[in-house]
Formats: sequence, C-alpha cells, structure tokens
Amino acid sequence: VSDRSQVEAVVEATVTEHGGLDVLVANAGVGAYGEFATLDPDTADEIVAVNLTGTMNVARAAIPHLVAGGGGDLVTVASVAGLRGLPGEAAYCASKFGQVGFTRALDHELRDQGVRCTAICPGGVATDFAMGAGRTPDMPELQTMTSAQEVADVVLFALTRPRGLRIMDVAMRPMSEPSAG
Repeated sequence: VSDRSQVEAVVEATVTEHGGLDVLVANAGVGAYGEFATLDPDTADEIVAVNLTGTMNVARAAIPHLVAGGGGDLVTVASVAGLRGLPGEAAYCASKFGQVGFTRALDHELRDQGVRCTAICPGGVATDFAMGAGRTPDMPELQTMTSAQEVADVVLFALTRPRGLRIMDVAMRPMSEPSAG
C-alpha cells in the first residue's frame, strides 16, 4: 500500500472487474515495540509509510470511484493507539493518530457526496502483528486480546447501518484490557 502505482493498479483492476467500488477498508498495518530514541529509523519510516501513507494512497485511488457510484463507505482500521499515546509505540501512535485525523477530515470532505468515513480503533488484536518486533507467539496476553474476526464484525456493523447514519469512530477493547491512558 505504500507504493502508489501498485495501489492505483489494484483499484482500477477491481473497478474494471466489478463495475465500480462501494467500499474501501484500509486495513494494512505494521508496528514495532520499543522506545522511539532507539527504534531503527527505517522501521519508523516503514510504520508511517504503510499505516498512514498507505491509507492515504488507497483512499486517493478509491475516492473518485466511491463518489462516482453515488456514495459508499471508506473505513480505516486504526487503533486505540490513534486515540491515546502509548509508551514504546511512538511511531505507531503517530501513524495511527494520523489515520484517525485523516479519516475525520475525509468525513467533512466526502459526507455531502454520500461517502461515509469511519475509523475503527481496536485495542490489542491477536494476530502476527509485530511478531519478532516486540511481540512473541508465546505471550500470554495474546490469549485475551480481541480476535481479527471480532474486528471484522465491527467493520461489518459500521458498513451495514442505514445509509442515513454514519459511524465516525469506534473504539473497542477486550474486557481484559484496561482503558486508562
């Protein structure tokens, strides 16, 4: 998603094959844990390139098609890290705050054109995210995190609301995860 020309080609191929575009879910994401001062600068650059620039690239390619079809939905899968700063996740938080702000701004720009913009902000999700970069498969915390299916269920919930209703932000966490911060 950080390569604009590849994103544009995929979106165009999708529109050609299916005759239009109704929904974009920007869900690519990478991260690493550790203090910012010691984080490899290339890793920080990759986090921003995938999480924020990638979201902007897919939105830029999809928006004309969403508008041309009379409206649709643009959903970004951000993070609670985009709503609050977390220690050891500065670059990730910066990219996710950027996603949330970008999605909120698009809501203002696209609402009158029939495009609903939603930021889904889960807490910890039990995936391969950051494996080997601060997360390991044997971490007990993974057992109590939100599942990818639960995040997908919330995305589907937002997409299936009546067209006259827009859900702009959803913050979600498993019961085991504190919400302070």
